[in-house]
Amino acid sequence: MARDFIKTLNKRPILFEGATGTMQQRLGLKPVGCPEELNVINPEIIMEVHRTYLKAGSDVVTTNTFGGNRVKLAEYQLEDKARDINTAAVKNARDVASDRVFVAGGLGPTGRFLEPVGDISFDETIDVYAEQAKALSDAGVDLIIIETMMDIREMRAAIIAVKEVCKLPLIATMTFDEKMRTVLGTPPEVFAIVADGLDVDCIGANCSLGIEGIYKVIKAMRKVTTLPLITQPNAGIPYIKDGETIFPEKPEEMARYVPGLLDEGVRVVGGCCGTTPDHIERMGREIKRQEVGVKVSNGETDITRLASRTKYVAFGTGIPTVIVGERINPTGRKVLAQEVKEGKTITIRKEAKDQDAAGAHLLDVNIGVPGIDEVMAIERAIFAVNENSQLPIVLDSSNPDAIEAGLKAADGKVLINSVSGEDKKLRTVLPLAKRYGAAVLGLTLDYNGIPDTAEGRLGIARKIMDKAVGAGLKRSDVVIDCLAMTVSADQKGTRETLKAIRLIKEELGLSTILGVSNISFGLPAREAINANFLSMALEAGLDAAIINPYSQWMMDAYHASQVLLGYDKRAEAYIKRSQGKAGRMKEEAPQVRKDIGLQTIAERLKNAIVDGAEETIVSLVEEALKEGWKPLKITNDGLLKGLEEVGRLFASNKYFLPQVMLSADTMKMAFTRLKKEVDTTKGPGLGKVLMATVEGDIHDIGKNIVSTLLENHGFEVIDLGKNVPAEHIVQEAIKNNVDVVGLSALMTTTVTEMENVIKKLKDKGIPVLTMVGGAVVTQEYADKINADGYAKDALEAIKKVKGLIKR
Repeated sequence: MARDFIKTLNKRPILFEGATGTMQQRLGLKPVGCPEELNVINPEIIMEVHRTYLKAGSDVVTTNTFGGNRVKLAEYQLEDKARDINTAAVKNARDVASDRVFVAGGLGPTGRFLEPVGDISFDETIDVYAEQAKALSDAGVDLIIIETMMDIREMRAAIIAVKEVCKLPLIATMTFDEKMRTVLGTPPEVFAIVADGLDVDCIGANCSLGIEGIYKVIKAMRKVTTLPLITQPNAGIPYIKDGETIFPEKPEEMARYVPGLLDEGVRVVGGCCGTTPDHIERMGREIKRQEVGVKVSNGETDITRLASRTKYVAFGTGIPTVIVGERINPTGRKVLAQEVKEGKTITIRKEAKDQDAAGAHLLDVNIGVPGIDEVMAIERAIFAVNENSQLPIVLDSSNPDAIEAGLKAADGKVLINSVSGEDKKLRTVLPLAKRYGAAVLGLTLDYNGIPDTAEGRLGIARKIMDKAVGAGLKRSDVVIDCLAMTVSADQKGTRETLKAIRLIKEELGLSTILGVSNISFGLPAREAINANFLSMALEAGLDAAIINPYSQWMMDAYHASQVLLGYDKRAEAYIKRSQGKAGRMKEEAPQVRKDIGLQTIAERLKNAIVDGAEETIVSLVEEALKEGWKPLKITNDGLLKGLEEVGRLFASNKYFLPQVMLSADTMKMAFTRLKKEVDTTKGPGLGKVLMATVEGDIHDIGKNIVSTLLENHGFEVIDLGKNVPAEHIVQEAIKNNVDVVGLSALMTTTVTEMENVIKKLKDKGIPVLTMVGGAVVTQEYADKINADGYAKDALEAIKKVKGLIKR
């Protein structure tokens, strides 16, 4: 019997398994060693888990390969066995699955962050996942599921890898917290937009949240995608009672959410931590009782959506126009051009922040300077923009290699600027847009130049659209620029541009974009011409305007037009801006801070930490030293003030983990320089901290983040890794004479090991303070096991450790 997952998905909802680890432990397996190696050394227990869920009604069994990529396996010196382990996992699943049951090949995180946050490249990440996906595909899985991802760039790499090595159906899920964000700050809508652009077959959320929280995530995704959705919630948020981990949601409680989930377009239902065959059986029974229809978004074909890591922007017919900031462009800007040549990003970072503050919705990034390595330069520029703004990117280059480098560096979904009606450009750029899930900006010109008539430009736009759709892009991912002609050279050209915008909206239904300021080239008082032309273009149906967001003329015209066209409801944005609450725009960049030349050295040190200005922090430290500042004063009056501001921004959801880690890396560079001034080898150390994930627990991403931030804040860190026995922790605490022992646990079955470690430390009389953390740990539990401190996230951990040492 042929198994066609997509055909079945279109006919009826599909039931996945529940928690694998939960069932393995119920069957008596202790959480030690490499879970994926069990496929080879103890296949029977893996097959028994599959059998148990099949008896409960599961339509799909997922291979025991969550950590089966070579990066994770290397932690157990098993990287050379990756293919054998994945092949064995498929055999185990297939041996117990009947012909009606699908086998899904599971991919999980590598456990490493991608550059520039971490140390693994985008290309290497693709290679890692391609290797695993190829092994699973060759072994005979029916589909691939990428699950429990926290990093949107890692997710992009994994999706691209799977698409490259096989044609199998693909499901992708990320994990979100109660703030509706991943650990690295991505909201559900951004993930949905990125995955939709990459042609994933089904998307959703798993782990971290109970079914109520997952339901909220699903509703957010549904607003921006028509894709089938998958939900795999935990059985509630776990807590510890009398030394036992309790998942509070009963099977019938989870089943009550099934009708609402199906109504939102969920086509795949399963479970994660704490769910059992009873949960799966009960939810499956509820599925069979429902008449299922797919809920879709309105006007999807007309709406273009772009995304950064943390924010998305939509534009198109019937919704407000967006502003594309044009200032990251070296044309006519000697300072920026020179910085690009020297590999610096100071101005790029400033422009990213300032245009964001000025009201731009997207940022055009162009670093076209003759004689440079544009591939390296565009990567630096994109990283700099990612780190200093939440705005999505318009990638502006004519160099295919640079475009590809920029697409790899970008966090989310970008707009490529540009293609034209020339066949060569279409053949070169459209495959890149398809592979990396980007939208394309189409210029209405071809080998014959720019047509004089609106009808001629419409014809080129139609060709671009047809070629893009033929290459696999969606119509909503084609954005047309009708090209503003210089009015001083041809006054009829203005009317043709406006007519072309109307024709493209009426006949093709595509989103439109326009570089506005070219209209006034060669004329005096250009702002007046630009602003009036912008208003005319907006009325004609322009969806995105490439302008200088610092211009008061342009911003006045934009905001007034949004009121007059009915997009600014109750004129709220216009009134707010007029009252100065959004800050009035000036001809120059808005003064979010004092001009750098007016800032004190303390302010510049602080701002360098806030901005993650790795290029300038060492020279600032040296400047302060030359002015007679002592290392302690530099630290307290400058650097630490910056870290305090980073903490405030993180707490208010204006900064996310990538920005926090960048600031911490900048702090480390400052400390490294200060070490030369204060003695010797330790520098301005704040104390010694031993970090470990407790025995039985193989999760260490959170612990690694805390270790990195502690070290970059000036602590000496001894990181023992994961699955560390209590005796070893005690021995190392004595050996290294540490001030604090930090313990981490993610698994509900291992969190109780923290109590064992703390008890052994106290029984030995070791004068050390203890702090605990992890997804299932609470302040109440920390108090119960006599821990000295508890932290709910990485930044709070730094604060708590500092507080403990000061006792």
